[in-house]
Amino acid sequence: MKRISLIILTSFLIGTAAEASVRIKDITSLQGVRQNQLIGYGIVVGLDGTGDGSSNQFTTQSLVTMLNNLGVGIDPRQVSVKNVAGVIVTAQLPPFARMGTKLDILVSSLGDAKSLQGGTLLLTPLRGADGQVYAVAQGPLTVGGFAEAQAGASQTKNHPTVGNIPGGAIVEKELPFDFSGLNQLIYSLKNPDFTTADRIASAINKKLKGTFAKAADSGTVSVGVPSDYQGKVVDLVATIESVGITPDTLAKVVVNERTGTVVVGEDVKISTVAIAHGNLTIKIQPQAVISQPNALSEGETVVFETADIEVKEEDQKLALMPGGVSIGDLVKALNAIGISPRDLIAVFQAIAASGALQAELEVI
Repeated sequence: MKRISLIILTSFLIGTAAEASVRIKDITSLQGVRQNQLIGYGIVVGLDGTGDGSSNQFTTQSLVTMLNNLGVGIDPRQVSVKNVAGVIVTAQLPPFARMGTKLDILVSSLGDAKSLQGGTLLLTPLRGADGQVYAVAQGPLTVGGFAEAQAGASQTKNHPTVGNIPGGAIVEKELPFDFSGLNQLIYSLKNPDFTTADRIASAINKKLKGTFAKAADSGTVSVGVPSDYQGKVVDLVATIESVGITPDTLAKVVVNERTGTVVVGEDVKISTVAIAHGNLTIKIQPQAVISQPNALSEGETVVFETADIEVKEEDQKLALMPGGVSIGDLVKALNAIGISPRDLIAVFQAIAASGALQAELEVI
């Protein structure tokens, strides 16, 4: 009998509420304090014949432009190299990044290069969404893979057309943001919920010993900066981030039929319902039958096909699920009637269709 393998999300209240709580910094983000995406187009050189072919005009044009800027005049029609590849360079500009801060960058092939292994990225400006240059990138790539081909045979490991350069970009321009002069902090919940937002506001007010925080909606909590923290907003943020609360969650069942994964939340309840689930298996096995004529009968050998058909239906029992059962009782009852994890998906869908599942069913 197959056993049910469930991923059960629970939060057990052991001891005080603080022991079961999570920090506000782990379930919220502070408005205005976020990363910014950077992007740029660059050239990787030094490849061992695995670069873009001559048919990629953008790589040839980029190479010619770069050489002209370096004082080397060249005719584009005479350029035919395989050691160069055009790439897209991306990076994340963290909040409060200062000039000289180093950033990790990701380099991805733009043309038909076979591999970026052993390549070096040339000086590449990285721009933000506003078109301004905030960092420049350059350096040798780390690919973590390879692609080799010879005499019609090839071998590839990992993904050789994408590489990275740890600390390969340097911040050249800072994002202006006066954090210490703020009069109000706005926290956004990563999982919006009215109850959780109200608990956050109440916990902050209790910590600051006043009415400074309020929940604007299910996903936003605003905090006025007290007079004691004027000019010391960093201290206020550090104080708020360490406050612990117990977040509230929706009762939800998440199923993934592709992998057979079932995730059941702690607050999932099922009304009284009887469940029976049986698998019907039909097996058809074709067979070739040869009819051989008798000797001297001048008959012909005849070959025809037949099939053995086998129909098997599992003999399953009916399981009664009383209302309000726990997750443990649910698993025991479904194991008793031999339901596999993949069959469990169909069972939960049927329970939800009957109206007995007091939770949200999400299929991913």
